[in-house]
Amino acid sequence: MIGQVVFDPLLPWPVLWAGAALAAALILLGIWRGLSGWWLRALAAIAVLAAIAQPSLQSEERRPLSDIVLLIVDESASQKIGDRADQTAKAVAGIEAAVAALPNTELRKITVADGIDDTGTLVLTALSQALAEEPRARVAGAVLVTDGQVHDLDLGPDMPAPLNVLLTGYKRDWDRRLLIKTAPAFGIIGETLSLRLRVDEQGQVPAGVAGQPVQLSISVDGGEAQVFPIPVGQDMDLPLTLSHGGQNVVQLSLDVGEGELTDRNNAAVVQINGVRDRLRVLLVSGEPYAGERTWRNLLKSDSAVDLVHFTILRPPDKQDGVPVSELSLIAFPTRELFVEKINEFDLIIFDRYKLRGILPSAYLDNIRDYVVGGGAVLVAAGPDFASAESLYHSGLGDVLPARPTARVIEGAFLPHVSAVGQRHPVTEGLEAGFAPEGGEAGTPGKPAWGRWLRAIDLAEARGQVVMDGPEGRPLLILNREGEGRVALMASDQAWLWGRGFEGGGPQLELLRRLAHWLMKEPELEEEALTATAEGQSLTITRRTIAEGAHEVTVTAPDGTETVLPMTEVAPGRFEAVYQAPDIGLYRLKNGDQERVTALGPAAPKEFEEAIATEDRLSPAVKPTQGGFIRLEDGQPSVREVREGRPATGRGWIGITPRDAYQTLDVRIAPLLPAWAFLLLAALFSLAAWLKEGRR
Repeated sequence: MIGQVVFDPLLPWPVLWAGAALAAALILLGIWRGLSGWWLRALAAIAVLAAIAQPSLQSEERRPLSDIVLLIVDESASQKIGDRADQTAKAVAGIEAAVAALPNTELRKITVADGIDDTGTLVLTALSQALAEEPRARVAGAVLVTDGQVHDLDLGPDMPAPLNVLLTGYKRDWDRRLLIKTAPAFGIIGETLSLRLRVDEQGQVPAGVAGQPVQLSISVDGGEAQVFPIPVGQDMDLPLTLSHGGQNVVQLSLDVGEGELTDRNNAAVVQINGVRDRLRVLLVSGEPYAGERTWRNLLKSDSAVDLVHFTILRPPDKQDGVPVSELSLIAFPTRELFVEKINEFDLIIFDRYKLRGILPSAYLDNIRDYVVGGGAVLVAAGPDFASAESLYHSGLGDVLPARPTARVIEGAFLPHVSAVGQRHPVTEGLEAGFAPEGGEAGTPGKPAWGRWLRAIDLAEARGQVVMDGPEGRPLLILNREGEGRVALMASDQAWLWGRGFEGGGPQLELLRRLAHWLMKEPELEEEALTATAEGQSLTITRRTIAEGAHEVTVTAPDGTETVLPMTEVAPGRFEAVYQAPDIGLYRLKNGDQERVTALGPAAPKEFEEAIATEDRLSPAVKPTQGGFIRLEDGQPSVREVREGRPATGRGWIGITPRDAYQTLDVRIAPLLPAWAFLLLAALFSLAAWLKEGRR
């Protein structure tokens, strides 16, 4: 029970103080005049003023409240380096035991994991939130168990009690990190681009290691790595050339030094989208016909394509009696195209071309070598392909994926995507518009396509037959020869789809995919392993034309391997979803397909600086009279210290008892009733009159 005197004056306090001043002046006057009863008059004035002030005795019934200690435990990724996790666990257990031994003290434990979207360690944010949930008058102190690498220094709270930090790690730690300073988002295939990087060393670097050049390994798409020595502590521009379109995953890694704290920041992954500056296509038309414009319109519709069209308008064997001097035809630079600059083309298309002596056999041999060396050829076969003048009977025939039987099949037929074609990216999904005869589109059955009217009979097909023609014969064959690719379409009737004959068909999409597959666009690779990340979820996709079950091996940044079964979600497409435990670099493997992908940065913010330090938290700790204790020096004890006194010392940390309480009951009773004060004032005045009277 606690008591105190409170006042409830009848008049405002300024009036009351003015009355007190007037009474004091009169008392002083009485003293100056020599009145012997001045002190009785003073008591009378005090009694009157007390009656006006109405003093009361207030008594409170209080219940003492316990003090609260906040314990913030850093469980971010950097706290898993070495034995920091063990240090943290022992420190937490020690603080819990020490606080439990203190009288009237409670502990609030808060754990902090990695921030979302690689925002780092948000320890001070967690401390602010915990402080907001507790009465500030009860908080006796806060203890942070961390390595000191926090990333929210501007969010530190105004602490009402000491803040102490228990540091994990060791003073002898040292580390090396690879930092990518600038990297382009895209690059032109075949042209040199530049990455700017830097290697820094931190901590107590051994004398024999400090400042020495380190070995940097560079690989693209998981290929063979190239190794270069690079200096430490200097910005360096690394030249790089992209070899293919689409996403190029550039992996860079440093050799791990002996005794280095972690290798998580020794690697970096840069994803650069490769784009072609211009696609150069050579279209060779054997003779004008209705479908010739189909190829020209397709290729000219893409502004990124440079088309060179070679059309034979007047074959050498034509005898029409027109003098040569009167012909306005321009001689085509065949030697320049097929010998000197053939390797500058990304794709060569032969559309109903036959051997007429215009292109010497040596030129066609050059085209064969061009394919084997990495080029691409598409042959759209007409009746000429089944004749004695067929391209198959030239040097180019060595790389063509089928042999003509000399039979031309005349008559309407419906093109059909084969079983392999349903799994191949060139033709998959083309039959999504199926409709049964007399039924509605979009339901399984016969494709709602128009028929073609002619096909060339082929034999000894090799590669992938992705479309079938009449009687199930090969219609579209794709194959790889050496480093290049070849496609053979055994019909010259694709233009009927473009004209809408019997409803038409997906002519534009088919030819576009076919041309892009030949030019090695990554999105159309039939054998590929890809991954897309959304938050911490990694969706892994395996595209293949082979049958059978698949599983993928995922290697996490810490080296642990997880084998996931893959589910076939569409013909030739298998998927698995992996919930990644941490951000960083993940390696995927399925058979001979390997892929490297980054979930967040390869070296997260947690590992940009991994050395335990006091520097970052000092501005938040020092104003509270707290301090730092390194756990490598031993477990500190917990003491109670007075407010304003230093709260840390050698082997101990302090908390400040707050003596907080809860008021249960309040009682107020007047010291005396007002009439009693007035009676006292009258008695004192009468006594003063009697003392000063003449009797």
